Amino acid sequence: MLNSLDLPTEPSKTRVVVAMSGGVDSSVVAALLKREGYDVIGITLQLYDHGAAAHRKGACCAGQDIYDARRVAEAIGIPHYVLDYEARFREAVIDRFTQSYLAGETPIPCVECNRSIKFRDLLETARELGADVLATGHYVASRRLPDGRRALHRAADPDRDQSYFLYATTPEQLDLLRFPLGELPKEKTRELAREFGLTVAEKADSQDICFVTQGRYSDVIERLKPGAVQGGEIVHVDGRVLGRHEGIIHYTVGQRKGLGLSVGEPLYVVRLEAKEARVVVGPREALATRLIRVTDVNWLGDVPLETLGEKGMEVAVRVRSTREPRPAILRSTGTSTTVELLSAEDGVSPGQACVIYESDAPRARVLGGGTIARTMAEVAPAAA
Repeated sequence: MLNSLDLPTEPSKTRVVVAMSGGVDSSVVAALLKREGYDVIGITLQLYDHGAAAHRKGACCAGQDIYDARRVAEAIGIPHYVLDYEARFREAVIDRFTQSYLAGETPIPCVECNRSIKFRDLLETARELGADVLATGHYVASRRLPDGRRALHRAADPDRDQSYFLYATTPEQLDLLRFPLGELPKEKTRELAREFGLTVAEKADSQDICFVTQGRYSDVIERLKPGAVQGGEIVHVDGRVLGRHEGIIHYTVGQRKGLGLSVGEPLYVVRLEAKEARVVVGPREALATRLIRVTDVNWLGDVPLETLGEKGMEVAVRVRSTREPRPAILRSTGTSTTVELLSAEDGVSPGQACVIYESDAPRARVLGGGTIARTMAEVAPAAA
């Protein structure tokens, strides 16, 4: 007999470390597992200098959140520890985020935080505490396969599904990770929080990048890398110089507003050329992308990725967290991995994730993903 965490032990003899961010989701996970009789330990990570963000709504792992997690742990009667991961977080997440933006990319620090901090360093800490599993409040489903391995699936609540941010979870990590909220709608989580009498039952969800405590992303980059931002030209895809900018970090692919141009037609940022400090703009059709080269691929599929070859396999991919998976062909030769979208997507940006699913079904299995390194437009730019 397996317990609710798919382990062959009684709950009272199963130690679970819960990553408690101070929000309602992870708090409910801790309370649920405690009620089921598990040996629960709560851990909260201090990821950055939380003083400046202590009272800021929409951020996680800040001072108020640490306090909230501690109060929840006390209320449900579990041990709670706060670990200082600030130096590690800056090196693995903030510095990489900064370098990526300076390179003309649009990075996703939450993916790197999960990959490098929560599911590697924190998982190792959980092992040192004798934990059988590490549980989190993410909305994603983990299911046991017939051979004992675990597969990652989209969450039951499509509006809360976080599989896009967890594609980099490795098979070895999945063996030790559990996501108790993957089968629940968000409304049920709130209901449970009220049932448990948790002080965070009505707390707003975190939405922003946690270390951007005020202002814009570009403000953070300029503070961390003073002097690194260079101005340059804004150039039309047809070669015309339309104006100047104060740094490519102020732009993202697909952006229309805030370009400061008046040329009589709507223009969008088509690409950012970091070496030349150039922002390239054009009409909306210039954003259309059909081919994507993907690097740093994490593969969770059943067959080796390199065996797909040029013939490839039918999949569905997500190129932004706010978009639904779209049909595509995944090809991999062992030296390169590419995705061919069956219908063009606008605003596909280097640095974002391309997450691969077995289909576009609501509960589809996650097959992996990687970083978008290069895109090819369906409509080629006009010659200069």
